Amino acid sequence: MAVRRRQRRGPGGGRALLAAVLLCVWWRAAGERLRYAIPEELGRGSLVGPLARDLGLSADELPARKLRLSEEKQYFTVNEENGNLYVNERLDREEMCGESASCSVSFDAVVHNPLNVFPVEVSIEDVNDNSPAFRKALLYLEIGEWTLPGACFLLETARDTDVGKNSLLSYHLTSNPSFSLALKESPDGSKQPELVLDKTLDREKESSFELVLTAVDGGDPARSGTIQIHINVTDLNDNSPVFSKRLYEARVSENLPAGSEVLQVLATDADLGTNGQVSYYFGDVSESITALFTVERESGKVRTVGSLDFEEKSKYVFGLEARDGGGLVSQCKVQIDITDENDNAPEISILSLSSPVPEDAPVGTVVALLKVRDRDSGENGQVTCELSGEAALSMVASSGGSYKVVTASALDREQAWEQRVTVVARDRGRPSLWSSRELVLEVSDVNDNAPVFEEAAYSAYVAENNAAGALVLRVQARDADAGANGRVSYWLAGGSAGAAPLVSVEARSGALYAQRSFDYEQCREFAVAVRAQDGGAPARSSTATVRVFVLDRNDNAPRVLWPAAGAAATGEASSPFEVVPRSAEAGYLVAKVVAVDADAGRNAWLSYELVQASEPGLFRVGLHSGEVRTARAVSERDAAKQRVVAVVKDHGQPALSATATLHVVLAESLQEALPELSERPAGAEAAAAAAAELQFYLVLALALLSALLVLSVALAVVARLRRAGPPAVLRCLGAQRFSLAGAAFPADFCEGTLPYSYNLCVPPPARAVPEAAWPPPPPPVPAVPVLSAEELLGGDSCEKPSPSSNVVVGEPPADAAALQVCKASASSDFKTF
Repeated sequence: MAVRRRQRRGPGGGRALLAAVLLCVWWRAAGERLRYAIPEELGRGSLVGPLARDLGLSADELPARKLRLSEEKQYFTVNEENGNLYVNERLDREEMCGESASCSVSFDAVVHNPLNVFPVEVSIEDVNDNSPAFRKALLYLEIGEWTLPGACFLLETARDTDVGKNSLLSYHLTSNPSFSLALKESPDGSKQPELVLDKTLDREKESSFELVLTAVDGGDPARSGTIQIHINVTDLNDNSPVFSKRLYEARVSENLPAGSEVLQVLATDADLGTNGQVSYYFGDVSESITALFTVERESGKVRTVGSLDFEEKSKYVFGLEARDGGGLVSQCKVQIDITDENDNAPEISILSLSSPVPEDAPVGTVVALLKVRDRDSGENGQVTCELSGEAALSMVASSGGSYKVVTASALDREQAWEQRVTVVARDRGRPSLWSSRELVLEVSDVNDNAPVFEEAAYSAYVAENNAAGALVLRVQARDADAGANGRVSYWLAGGSAGAAPLVSVEARSGALYAQRSFDYEQCREFAVAVRAQDGGAPARSSTATVRVFVLDRNDNAPRVLWPAAGAAATGEASSPFEVVPRSAEAGYLVAKVVAVDADAGRNAWLSYELVQASEPGLFRVGLHSGEVRTARAVSERDAAKQRVVAVVKDHGQPALSATATLHVVLAESLQEALPELSERPAGAEAAAAAAAELQFYLVLALALLSALLVLSVALAVVARLRRAGPPAVLRCLGAQRFSLAGAAFPADFCEGTLPYSYNLCVPPPARAVPEAAWPPPPPPVPAVPVLSAEELLGGDSCEKPSPSSNVVVGEPPADAAALQVCKASASSDFKTF
């Protein structure tokens, strides 16, 4: 069970109390290290301590605060639900800390929202999990039979990697009357076992001995280790090698090249010959020593064979043996101190990075947590840290070599969507070493920008009579934000009176469409307000004004105001007229045609032209003024009633026109003009125009009926004549059918003012014909009167004409009745017509 060395805060009075003391707890946690102690060799998942509760965090706050650990090697883990600290992997104190008297793991507990760091230290307490061990399983000793009792021989020293009482060793030797065990204290405070000769040996009686040395530690339960000692009894060698010092010390710098001499030991032996020849060996040392150092057997020089690293170990202590040819051995201690060199650059670790950070984060917001460490010591391990690069960030030193990166000024994603800086860590060694790490912080968008139109006011020009749904204008607004905050929609937000139903706007594109056809004469311009709104929460918007100008088209013909078109068209007696004196000279102003055009511009420019007049040369009209004036002086031959028709045209494409009819009476005064006006049949002018077409069809119908009647009468006459014999009209075609004496019909008999005429058959002048060729002449015929047209139309009976107008026709008197029938028929036909 984990032991916590920091007093835990008891339960408070609820959330209110927790909130009240939260800042105090954080402050205390930041300044004071939270410590736990656990034994080594705990299994995975073992509880270390209630980390969240000790930090003042409740279980409800954990999801939002995101409690986690920043250690490089994950020895521990924190539960996200309850905030307890657990062992993540098996912990071996000896592997983690070696021979160090104390062993602990330090790390930081990081919480977010807001970001803060709490230092945590977990002490790893030793358990007696290692037994004492000798470097060799068998130790060989040679002792001469001449050796005096009381002589001491160094034995192998056992090692226990545990610490504290678990590493305190005691030695036991198997019982033997010739030997005993003694413990000698070494310079480093450790106990060195020695074999003491209790009585003189006799090689001839016993040439060797087998002993067992047992080392027992102080743990509970105790652990032990043994070594076999084989003693060989030899002949006389009465002097052991003697070192010049009991302790040899040397100080060398790390990174010393392999093969460099560290120190030299020296031992002398007073014996002669092989018994006085000394060789040097490593004593009871670990494999780590032999991997770094070597000793020359003959010279006693200690040299490096591996790379020394101050950061791994700063001091090495081991024993050397000097052995003579007779087997006698003496020992000394060698202590090598390693001095530090600035061979390690600072290491930068990013413990936490809050990316992205919202652009509206207040100044001083912690966005990153860094850990800077230099494995060197002294000034070589003292590090300064700074930021390089232009960014709105700064660095604040925290405890335990930690640094906080905070915002130094307001962030603006629209100006810089990311903050990119370089963290530079530099130590104080000579020469100084440094390292760097780039820190990239993304800035997240906040809806802090309203849409901005490209123009504050838009103008659109649309020709009237446009089709419904036609594109009027496309507005565009841009929002510097991103995502939904920068997605712009468009809406109509009012405008001039009655403008809303005229146009609509497409929400996504900002296109304005006409809802109906525009009429310039009804609405020449209107304004609408378009609102651009983004998709943020809360949404932001801006407004632009769109003025739509309707362009004129020539869709209105000129309208005549004077003379009134209605009265002139109907020809009523009350229709306007102008009286022009007959004494008027050329240029006399008769009247002015007044017309207007509802269009504008060139479409409303009017010109006047005379198209019809009773007397074409009598009047003229001004091209642009519309003034009707006399083109010449009025004469007596000009009719009293004049009708003038003028056309009014605009200048559109195509041009539209209207006509104006003006009635003019030529009279010196109004009294003189009245009789002329009264003679005008009621509605004559108007009726003539209105009944012209009807009269045409009536005349056509009467003509057809008359033609049928004449044809019927002709057929009746022909039928009657056939019954009565050849008519006199046909007989007059023969030669000598009339008398040469007397008058004939005049040549212009058929000329007159009536709408009809009679064509009479008159034989050609007489010519000489041989009498033999003609039959004898018929008997004489009485004279037939020649009737005038008036007589034919006047009476109902055929009266005899005067003798002066008679024409003698060579026909019998009976044929005179046929002529009267013809007269009566002609008279009847005329009346019918």
